[in-house]
Amino acid sequence: MNGPADSAAEARIRAEVLATARRTVAEGLVVGTSGNVSARLGDMILVTPSGVPYDRLGPEDLVAVDPDGTPLHPAGPVPTSELPLHPAVYRATDATAIVHTHAVHATAVSLLVDEVPPVHYVAATLGGPVRVAPYALYGSDALARHALAALDGRTGCLLRNHGTLTHGASLDAAYDRTAQLEWMCRVWLAASGVPGRAPTLLTPDQLAEAAEKLTGYGRKP
Repeated sequence: MNGPADSAAEARIRAEVLATARRTVAEGLVVGTSGNVSARLGDMILVTPSGVPYDRLGPEDLVAVDPDGTPLHPAGPVPTSELPLHPAVYRATDATAIVHTHAVHATAVSLLVDEVPPVHYVAATLGGPVRVAPYALYGSDALARHALAALDGRTGCLLRNHGTLTHGASLDAAYDRTAQLEWMCRVWLAASGVPGRAPTLLTPDQLAEAAEKLTGYGRKP
């Protein structure tokens, strides 16, 4: 039986998942009911439901599932149609939060390349050049497999003809990676659209140097 501390932690995570989901709409990363957000709390995953606009959701509408994706309360709301992605990522990583969006510029880039060109050192915060997972039907086990392969050694990837997927140790970290990925894709699209010019890309050594420096970013000396 859950104690007061467990109940308080679940209430906090539910509020954070809902706030993050609403933020994806407010900042233009999703439209309508697209995209989804989840967080892991012990052996429970809390994920946004299917087909409900985020501004109509309350914390109690989030769906609790076990590590295999089975709803803990079958009579409750239906989980997101992208549910297979979430348990798969949690099983394969130490992440505690996932954000999936249909961000415009990142989705556009997913149509054009197999890897996001490293136009900025922010790629280092995602583990290196971001890969594009091959297309598969949304909500399918195949999409989850493709995403896991693209995420190997990374904290984010693009899903071809679909959107973005990022994870982190917190909802803030996962969301920040989504926002940075969308920004980087927008920069590349803007630069690559200049006639007769090609964007300058960072080398692997330059990315590695940035990654090393970023390990201490934001920490007190």
